Amino acid sequence: MGVEMNFEGKVALVTGASSGLGTRFAKILARAGAQVVLASRRVERLKELRAEIEAEGGAAYVVMLDVTDYGSIKSAIAHAETEAGPIDILVNNSGVASSQQLADVTPEEYAFVMDTNQRGAFFVAQEVAKRMIARAKGDPQHQHRIINIASVAALRVIPQIGIYSMSKAALVHMTKAMAVEWGRYGINVNAICPGYVGTELNAEFYASDAGHKMLDMLPRKRVGQPAYLDGLLLLLASEDSQFINGAIIAADDGMSLQ
Repeated sequence: MGVEMNFEGKVALVTGASSGLGTRFAKILARAGAQVVLASRRVERLKELRAEIEAEGGAAYVVMLDVTDYGSIKSAIAHAETEAGPIDILVNNSGVASSQQLADVTPEEYAFVMDTNQRGAFFVAQEVAKRMIARAKGDPQHQHRIINIASVAALRVIPQIGIYSMSKAALVHMTKAMAVEWGRYGINVNAICPGYVGTELNAEFYASDAGHKMLDMLPRKRVGQPAYLDGLLLLLASEDSQFINGAIIAADDGMSLQ
């Protein structure tokens, strides 16, 4: 970790923490001193991650969260604050991928992608923000952070992933709207738009011929590592980002410029 920030006394909720970037975000926040609430449907994987964090001297809690279920969202966030305390930082990371031509998308596929990537993200942020706003009215100096994880696909047209791109584009505009409405309560809302970042979920694809062809079209012809997002995540989660609100930041190695 190249950026040193201290999050002692802070509580961070990371959704989609059972794999990919969510796992990395949870670990890096815990290493920086935050108490991390791990949220996902895959509770057994969260328990393994909690053990890894605790083995490094960090503190972590596990809550089951299905972002497509409004009742699950409300109960998970209530449980998180009961276990760990008031949430200071939300990393709104839950999401699903989708790859098909628009003419082939079924109503069921459309609903699943939108319910997870946009609707779910909205209601998680809303439920957390309601609690942050209530606390801000009693302590207007207290700072809160919401970091929505969008995608470079929200910023440009990429063939075959139209529905996914639409869901992430909605997340980008949602970030801006939240920043305007909630900024007065000390809640900074920003979005990270990762480019092609390698995780266990996509490693096989990036190693394939199709993956190599895709990477050849990028400025530096490489796939990023999850660690490349550490500094940006920590900055946006910290009080050093107090003048950054409503920012949509592409962490994509220049991909969105082409």
